[in-house]
Amino acid sequence: MPERHVSGFVSILGRPNSGKSTLLNALVGSKVAIVADKPQTTRTTIQGVLTLPQAQVIFLDTPGIHRADSAFNKRMMDAVRTALDERDLLLYLADGTREPRESDSQAIDMVKKADTPAILVMTKIDLLKDKSVLLPRLDYYRSLADFVEFIPISAVTGDGLDRLREAILKGMPEGPAYFPEDHITDQPERFLAAELIREKILHATREEVPHSVAVVVDRWEEGPRLTRILATIFVEKTGQKGIVIGAGGSILKRVGTEAREEMERLFGTRIFLELHVKVRPGWREDPTFLNALDWRTMAMRDDS
Repeated sequence: MPERHVSGFVSILGRPNSGKSTLLNALVGSKVAIVADKPQTTRTTIQGVLTLPQAQVIFLDTPGIHRADSAFNKRMMDAVRTALDERDLLLYLADGTREPRESDSQAIDMVKKADTPAILVMTKIDLLKDKSVLLPRLDYYRSLADFVEFIPISAVTGDGLDRLREAILKGMPEGPAYFPEDHITDQPERFLAAELIREKILHATREEVPHSVAVVVDRWEEGPRLTRILATIFVEKTGQKGIVIGAGGSILKRVGTEAREEMERLFGTRIFLELHVKVRPGWREDPTFLNALDWRTMAMRDDS
């Protein structure tokens, strides 16, 4: 008699900078989401698929739960709400390195309204010098909602990940594999390339730049030995353009080199990457431009 096969859909939720993308990459075993220590690094839902001999889990990384104060932020929160629908399990991530706040309670209210089984995942425990704070912080979240489990982890060191995987698989219903075993994400390489460029900018620039940066791949030419990529980095202010370029072009050169090297590792081909920086005031309030940033919107348009 064949072994039982389970499969299901799991959304990863939490406040900004709680470690969602780092966890997704660790669970899937491959980099499918960019990572930076800046809030709202993830701007749309990112799919990652874990395939095991007797299970397949489709994870959905989401933007951080936050107060939406622009058209762009409202789109991000719409993505979060959509990710709550028709899930088999939710993972709510809480940053273990800081005291819980009222904003955490408000975010968990969204999880409670979904009426879906949820696991409280306390992240970044490798950064905690005093592990005695874990228990009271877990107790605080225990008082907010009926989570099915409370699991402290470090996605960086792997501490607690085996236990988390076991808990996730226990929450999956019996079902088939939805994707081939080599399918890891639904993102096109073109979108991932733009995200990798943005990630390197987040690492290289100061606080006033990250939220104002968008990247669009204008041209993608694949050859037998080399892929040529032309991308434009958009900022909202002239001063931000200077920061992204850097003295003598130093920052832009660093961003281009680091992005190209990572693309070559991920895509398995040589890359020629050309970057330009342009100022586009108010792009976060421009629906047409926001549609151009979202590959799902472009795909739907191409299919129609």
